[in-house]
Amino acid sequence: MEHTSNRTMLDRMMGAARLDVATFTEVEHDTSLTTQAAGVVVIVALAKAIGAWDVGPTSAIVTALASLIGWLIWAGVTYLIGDKLLGGTATWGELLRALGFAQAPGVLLVFGVLPLIGGLLAFVVSLWTLVAGIVGIREALDFSTGKALLTAVLGWLALVIPLALMEAAALG
Repeated sequence: MEHTSNRTMLDRMMGAARLDVATFTEVEHDTSLTTQAAGVVVIVALAKAIGAWDVGPTSAIVTALASLIGWLIWAGVTYLIGDKLLGGTATWGELLRALGFAQAPGVLLVFGVLPLIGGLLAFVVSLWTLVAGIVGIREALDFSTGKALLTAVLGWLALVIPLALMEAAALG
């Protein structure tokens, strides 16, 4: 589908962060928004790297790379679970775009460097991103919230566990 909206990337990021169904439907259907979805992931990766900078530059770099790789893996795993296992109707690209924009709340992780709030902020943003991912998955795969929740949790666990191990190894 061609790009038909006058909305900006920031508008879409705000819509995704607000869990706006219309935003997820738009990004799912508009193939020209894949680059914007990648841009969201890069912005969030940079925010995470800045937020993790106090732990050290190696950790910040690993965190940023894990974000980018994680996006691709989460979309792939979600596609396999939701489309192939649970009978949804999406392409990998549709999930890539929806899950890219679902990461929009992650821009707040830039504040992770602040003492006392970093850990709590990371927890809240992780949950927020997961909920946004569930909305995006539901819209992309065209199925129930229950199936979207199951798909998201299974996909997220398949992603989070290896990435957490990578980050733990980087911290030594």
